[in-house]
Amino acid sequence: MADEISKAQTARPGGDTIFGKIIRKEIPANIFYEDEQCIAFHDIAPQAPTHFLVVPKKAISHLSEADASDEALLGHLMIVGKKCAAELGLTRGYRLILNEGPDGGQSVYHVHLHVLGGRQLGWPPG
Repeated sequence: MADEISKAQTARPGGDTIFGKIIRKEIPANIFYEDEQCIAFHDIAPQAPTHFLVVPKKAISHLSEADASDEALLGHLMIVGKKCAAELGLTRGYRLILNEGPDGGQSVYHVHLHVLGGRQLGWPPG
């Protein structure tokens, strides 16, 4: 956890990200869903038995940088997360997380939705 906090505190917006490279298929990822708006792939450092990301193909650095024209895309990410969770057997529930900024734990400045499940998740999360 300390490593993730450190990453979030030192990450900076701007430029290309690892997610842009995954979207363009320049680096490998375990992609299991793709459409014209987004991709979904398993997280390389899972925090639950099932942990995947839903990433829009449009590069939006922060949720706070999104505007009204991104409303349908952001809703689409949640619908894709729900569909993928069902396909992966998360019938008892799951958590959707979108980190914003350093204090929110954002370590990659390309909006992305985390979907975690497969075990009882604690509350509060932090």
